[in-house]
Amino acid sequence: MSHEKFQSCIDACYACAAECDHCAAACLEEEDVKMMARCIKLDMDCAQICRIAASYMARGSEFASAICHECAGICQTCANECAKHEMEHCQRCAQACQRCAEECRRMVNAA
Repeated sequence: MSHEKFQSCIDACYACAAECDHCAAACLEEEDVKMMARCIKLDMDCAQICRIAASYMARGSEFASAICHECAGICQTCANECAKHEMEHCQRCAQACQRCAEECRRMVNAA
């Protein structure tokens, strides 16, 4: 599996990881941090799986499709959670997660 074929998915994964990191940090600065607990946890999980998925695709791993399948599900869950919150950082994160979920699903279907 050539990594160039999946470059848009790799890019979406790294962009999503960066937005999730930013969102988690920004959520920790909100007044009601307890209300943001699930968002923060999902941001951390999502950022991690996105980095893993990108690295599997970059090295052409035979397991890249399976990892991307899981990544799509986690990204979608994170997108849904972030979309519930009105803060700009959560909305940007929701958009990045949604895009990444779509790219990962496309990668899985193409693999």
